[in-house]
Amino acid sequence: METLGSTSTPWTASANRQQCIDEFVTLFRSWRGGRRAITIGGSVGKGLADEHSDLDFRIFHEDDLPWPDRDPASWKPLWPLMEKWNQQGIKVDGVWPRRISDIDAQLTRWIEGNIDIEPKEWSIWGYHLPTDIFNQYVIDDEVGIIARWKQRLMPYPPKLKAAILKKHGSSLRYWRQDYHYANKVARGDVVFLAGLAARLVHDIMQVLFALNETFFPGDGANVKLAEHFAIKPSSFAERVRHILQPQASSTAAVCDRQYRLIVMLIDDVLPLMSSR
Repeated sequence: METLGSTSTPWTASANRQQCIDEFVTLFRSWRGGRRAITIGGSVGKGLADEHSDLDFRIFHEDDLPWPDRDPASWKPLWPLMEKWNQQGIKVDGVWPRRISDIDAQLTRWIEGNIDIEPKEWSIWGYHLPTDIFNQYVIDDEVGIIARWKQRLMPYPPKLKAAILKKHGSSLRYWRQDYHYANKVARGDVVFLAGLAARLVHDIMQVLFALNETFFPGDGANVKLAEHFAIKPSSFAERVRHILQPQASSTAAVCDRQYRLIVMLIDDVLPLMSSR
């Protein structure tokens, strides 16, 4: 077994969790689907799992693997198995089957700089395929499906890097100069400003991950990972926390402080792009 994370250390399952994994893998191996890889994604795949982490199983399969509505008999054992381990304190989020040919096509688009973010209810900023593929805890992959995909992503694709910097750098430049932003601050429009603050911090994160040629990790652990970057503004993590958790005596003071902190951080990030 191995983890393919580029920003973390390998995760090791406890004896109880390993037993849980083994039982699910036995079930998955009984399903048809041709050549396949069975993995765990999420925080486990990134090597960032803690006591709150669940198990997000993935099956990357070659042939058709019907979903529950088309093959209920194969899927029927999954639900009681999930409940069994949930009662023992191990949350299993289920399994996400995906066809290998679909991943091949999507990965090509990303590598060529065509950012292909899939909207998902469970993801604030959408599903980013390269991160997911590059950070999988591999359980069963005899033919090296995951390793082949990882090789396609190494080194960090230059066209993807350029596309990310263009997309998110453009957003930062626009909002840095836009008078609507300052007006919303003056009006104390807290709903608008909360949404925009989160968006601009996300843009900044995307820029820094691209500059450091590290795949954006998704919704979680951004600041924790960015703290170790060689290319970043000074006191970056502390400044982000102050932006997203502002402390002030009034709504007007909160809005003004947040605005000023974001503007200063943008002013420190944009020159990093031009120097690379």
